[in-house]
Amino acid sequence: MEGKVRIGFYALTSCYGCQLQLAMMDELLQLLPHAEIVCWFMLERDSYEDEPVDIAFIEGSVSTEEEVELVKKIRENAKIVVAVGSCAIHGGVQSWEKDKSLEELWKTVYGDGKVKFEPKMAEPVENYIKVDYRIYGCPPEKKDFLYALGTFLVGSWPEDIDYPVCVECRLKGHPCVLIEKGEPCLGPITRAGCDARCPGFGVACIGCRGAIGYDVAWFDSLARTFKEKGISKEDILQRMKMFNAHNPKLEEMVEKIFQGVEE
Repeated sequence: MEGKVRIGFYALTSCYGCQLQLAMMDELLQLLPHAEIVCWFMLERDSYEDEPVDIAFIEGSVSTEEEVELVKKIRENAKIVVAVGSCAIHGGVQSWEKDKSLEELWKTVYGDGKVKFEPKMAEPVENYIKVDYRIYGCPPEKKDFLYALGTFLVGSWPEDIDYPVCVECRLKGHPCVLIEKGEPCLGPITRAGCDARCPGFGVACIGCRGAIGYDVAWFDSLARTFKEKGISKEDILQRMKMFNAHNPKLEEMVEKIFQGVEE
């Protein structure tokens, strides 16, 4: 990219943890001579969402009708769109109960409370616009953001991570919390990049980086292992849906394990 790169950070519905993670990176100061931060409301309240940018980073899930229009506008104004974090990529934990109606969920959380915007069920950004790259995690790892941004700045393209948390867990020599402790670890189906932080502390992976892509997330095989450990279908689905509610193959693959259909 020639000249100063124009960058925008945009927030949809989320806890803002991804933005906070990025805002706390000292390395961003080194970026300033080479980039212009056009939009980032967390740091500058006078930001403009309508400005054209070279790279648009979007965090949060699309959870209002206003956000549907916002992401379309961002796409029109950006050369590269990057979905940042589990909410933007997978819909986030707010998608967990997507099988319930919006009215039921709203009543549970807000009672009779009213808002100025028009709410909708939380969805990934990619359900509405083309996303060029994804930075996974809840929140993302700093190294992943720096790798992606640095690669864009030199005119190249970052590689995607296509292997599970189990690979990093084994390389670090951690005891397997699934096999050795019998805990419902989602490491076998979850995209790596976190250095197996949770299993390293003996905590079962909850899948916050989302399922591995390229049709190699074998929910069925892992569901069978969980079933053999006495975990119910409902509990398996709830655990796997936490960060994968919009995965089109999840329920079908788990259901066939409990229907006795040959894999």
